[in-house]
Amino acid sequence: MGLRERYHDIRHGFEANFWVANTLELFERLAFYGATAVLVVFIAEKVGLKDEASTLAGIFSGLIFFLPVLAGVFVDRYGFKKSLTACFAIFALGYFLIGLAGMDAGKGIVAAIGPKAYVIAVLIITAIGGSLIKPCIVGTVDRTTKPETKSLGFAIYYTLVNFGGAIGPMLALPVRQTFGIEFVLIVSSVTSLLLLIGTRLFFREPPTPSGGTSTRTFGKVFRDMLMVFTNFRFISFLIIFSGFWIMFWQIFFLLPLYTLDVLHYEHFEILETIDAWAIILLTVPVTVLTRKFKPIVSITGGLILASISWVVVGAGGTVAFTVVGIAIYALGESLQSPRFYEYVASLAPPEQTGTFMGFAFLPVAIGAFAGGIFADFLRTTYMSTNPRLMWFLVAGVGAVAVTLMILYNMFLAPRRPVEVVQPEKP
Repeated sequence: MGLRERYHDIRHGFEANFWVANTLELFERLAFYGATAVLVVFIAEKVGLKDEASTLAGIFSGLIFFLPVLAGVFVDRYGFKKSLTACFAIFALGYFLIGLAGMDAGKGIVAAIGPKAYVIAVLIITAIGGSLIKPCIVGTVDRTTKPETKSLGFAIYYTLVNFGGAIGPMLALPVRQTFGIEFVLIVSSVTSLLLLIGTRLFFREPPTPSGGTSTRTFGKVFRDMLMVFTNFRFISFLIIFSGFWIMFWQIFFLLPLYTLDVLHYEHFEILETIDAWAIILLTVPVTVLTRKFKPIVSITGGLILASISWVVVGAGGTVAFTVVGIAIYALGESLQSPRFYEYVASLAPPEQTGTFMGFAFLPVAIGAFAGGIFADFLRTTYMSTNPRLMWFLVAGVGAVAVTLMILYNMFLAPRRPVEVVQPEKP
């Protein structure tokens, strides 16, 4: 398709509701990644839970990416507009309650409940709201694009997700420096409130497909889970690949306090944006250059580069080496990301592809849960004595994942061709 045809499709190939949904997604990602960028530092320094800060942040991010499997039941039952309304209402309340833990006004309630119990409760509340957005936005993009513009529509959606991940932490920096770190959460709360108003005013329930939609129940979801978790090949691949995301989440769970306490560089949010900006710049050219690679080769290569990146961060021990290391990580992500969903689709039984693809975010969730615990262990054990070793151990997670992926490819991988599926930033 030429540039003129692409431009015509962008102008005329999408319904107004497509642009409304994508605008909501962009600003939701700004709020989410802005909050995520400072969450570990906020919990550690403002709430005083330094030894558990990453674990708690991991619970939040893990639930955000695991709960959409269950949230789809509510979306099917109540529709996209009501679900988005609930999502942004809970987000607005949740981000506010998180920020309240760092304010004088919230000291009484936090002390009465207990800092850890309070933080866990408000993080879970916020994550429940966040779990509703992906089924709604992805579903709206699917329903508001024509067959000939669907791939372009999802490309636009994925690009906006990445821009949200890149811009959110950059906006968090001046808010933190000007008003205080707790106000980053308040800005995310206000943004969510504005998104709630925008949803009520501008979002329209997308039309139901002519063939109707299947209404899921919790019983069906749990049966699907059982079916997926008993597919040894599929679940083995997802667990092995979760090593990639354990490494990824260290950008938000381990890097901020390392940047402040070891590198003595105050703008840790800037370092957190390098991966997202590099992904935006690298994914298309890397995909073109490696399009003839087998998916498993690209995935394994991405894991190798991701592992090397943390060796660079640890060996260098400076801001410059950290920037280079994260850029190498992004190169690895660009290499594997377009091929991951393609490969996941190949592992699913042909008649159950949709069900199995619904669990494609499981490695992201596993990586968040495990990555948070791992980050706290590394920080409390090595931050003050041998900070370089922290990053070598992170690289070790990647080395284990690479080894297991090679063994998986030798003994478990299927031997059939697959179709390309577009990637998405989490």
